[in-house]
Amino acid sequence: MDKPVIILGAKGIAHPALEIFNSNKVIVYGFLDEDEKLHGTEINVVPVLGNPEDDGFLKLIGQKTEAFVAVDDNKYRQFLVKMLQDKRKVQPINAIHETSYISTDTIIGHGNFINAKVNIGAGAKIGSHCIFNSGSIIDHGAEIGDFVQIGAGAVVNSNATVKEGAFIGSGVIVVSGVTLGKNSRVGAGSVVISDVKDGETVFGNPAVKVK
Repeated sequence: MDKPVIILGAKGIAHPALEIFNSNKVIVYGFLDEDEKLHGTEINVVPVLGNPEDDGFLKLIGQKTEAFVAVDDNKYRQFLVKMLQDKRKVQPINAIHETSYISTDTIIGHGNFINAKVNIGAGAKIGSHCIFNSGSIIDHGAEIGDFVQIGAGAVVNSNATVKEGAFIGSGVIVVSGVTLGKNSRVGAGSVVISDVKDGETVFGNPAVKVK
């Protein structure tokens, strides 16, 4: 990649996203964040330039720079992704740490955050704009929808399906063949042995619905 990157967001995964691009020798031009208190500050010598909706900075994207959305909050991430697509006709790039492993026949979308030691197995299908935290494992044949968040050390076993917007906490185990519904949530450390419905929150070993 020849173009430098502008990172939208300067909190949460923004700092590790910078580290990922540094590990791949990609220049980060700067950060854009809605929090005005951060404007003019630096993260590891890279400046926070201004607001993500500032057309002065946005016009650089697609022409002179790439973009990456580093926002933990799902709704705001979706808003920024749509803004980039509508205003700049661009898709955010993937941020993939050099120590991660992605199988050669994995299908992967755009704008994903894939941190250190993530392992994605053969034939897995990965959507777009997902967050894979350090050491998470997506086994062979698993399918991950768009805007999914997977916590550090979580394991999604073979042929499991995780639908759009689902959240999986740190250390979770999702057994083979299980389906997690759209916008479902799994609490940290849980073991999921049966399907989870859309919008449902589960926790425990075995994971049960939180009332």
